[in-house]
Parts: sequence; structure tokens; C-alpha cells
Amino acid sequence: MADNDYDPAGSTQMFRAFVDETPAPQAPGSVSTYGSASSNRTGKIVGIAVVALAVLAAVIWLAVK
Repeated sequence: MADNDYDPAGSTQMFRAFVDETPAPQAPGSVSTYGSASSNRTGKIVGIAVVALAVLAAVIWLAVK
């Protein structure tokens, strides 16, 4: 290999430039959507936990009855 700067995985310099970019400032009053995915996931986990507890309570109630 005559060229020592050859990058077989692609352009590392362009990737680093993309990663190092700072996000653009938001306009006043705009809504950020960064937390919406994690809050949606938390809501699903809570919902599943409530359903699991209800099923467990029903099984226990039927076993005692």
C-alpha cells in the first residue's frame, strides 16, 4: 500500500466532523422532543407493570376463593 492515509471503513474525517457538530439553537418557545421517547418508554413499562399486578391479583383472588 503506497497510500498510508487510506481508510477502508469510509471517511473518518467526515464522520468526526458530523459528530462534533453542535446542535443548532432552538427558537424561543419551541418544544424539544429529546425526552419524548424515554417518557413514552417509561409509560409503557408502567402500563405493563400495572397489568401484571392486576393479573397476579386476579390469580391470587381466584386461588383463595
